[in-house]
Amino acid sequence: MKIDVHAHIIERQYMDELERLQRLTPVRESSGKTLLRKGDHTYMWYREEMFDTGFRLREMDKKGIDIRILSLSSPNVYVWEREAQIDLARRMNDATARMCRAHPDRFLGLASLPLKDVEASLSELERAIQELGMVGVMIGSNIDGVPLNHPGFEPVWARINELRLPVFEHPMLPRNTEDMEEFELPLRLGFVFDTTLAVTRMIYSGIFERYPDFPYILAHTGGTLLMLLERLDNGYRLFPDCREKINKLPSVYAKRLYYDTASFFEPALMLAHGYVGAGQMLFGTDDPLINSDTSYVESLPIPRADKDKILGGNAARLFGLRAGALA
Repeated sequence: MKIDVHAHIIERQYMDELERLQRLTPVRESSGKTLLRKGDHTYMWYREEMFDTGFRLREMDKKGIDIRILSLSSPNVYVWEREAQIDLARRMNDATARMCRAHPDRFLGLASLPLKDVEASLSELERAIQELGMVGVMIGSNIDGVPLNHPGFEPVWARINELRLPVFEHPMLPRNTEDMEEFELPLRLGFVFDTTLAVTRMIYSGIFERYPDFPYILAHTGGTLLMLLERLDNGYRLFPDCREKINKLPSVYAKRLYYDTASFFEPALMLAHGYVGAGQMLFGTDDPLINSDTSYVESLPIPRADKDKILGGNAARLFGLRAGALA
């Protein structure tokens, strides 16, 4: 069973509201893409077929992908103000649930939370899991500029940990991108920077020390985290601030996290395979924004059993699935 943990719901009403809120300029290209531009960079983009569930199912069949786990991509609901954010999170979770219920053997959903209001987030978490049948949570790498280790989010991490819910962390744009306007740097580099910054803060702040019982999945193979672990470990050895809230090296916590394969880059994937092992890696395509399939995992020079874990076995275990049926 091939399970894609990094796939997004693309919903027209959301795109329209995002365009208005952020005052984005749509630029339609001859290739069929519509770029939503903010200043001199692309904030988001889409093609018309992305809104067509039938098209997406046919693509899954063509690529041999059995299940996709859907989440709302960046900027999720975080750029809206509190009341609008609560309303939009409910509507987008409802939209995701409808898509999953219409095709229960092909799609599963991750809940978005209106994190500008922690109490509303806890309520929406319960509703999404208990009523809508979501299988986990999508959380961005920052919440409209607020870091994930902010003390105000502690009740959310505590409840997620209590429920042992998988969390998929997807990057958001960094807080300040004014000096990154050229060459699409906010998306090309900003995303991986923000993932790395977010998870580093979470490790050092002790979130994974205090809440060790939920699977935490990093998009894009963890950004640059794995390449920087010795530097982070040296911070623990050298500076009191870096060990104030944890009692183990950062690399110990990093080895407990999960990494999707959506870096798409063999050397990066081989680094992850060699360091955290096949048991901590999950297949991801960034569908429908990236036109990828299983071939980049199948071509890795690793044992067949490891490929099977990465392509579906690990996700089936984390999300409580079994071959031929959804839990």
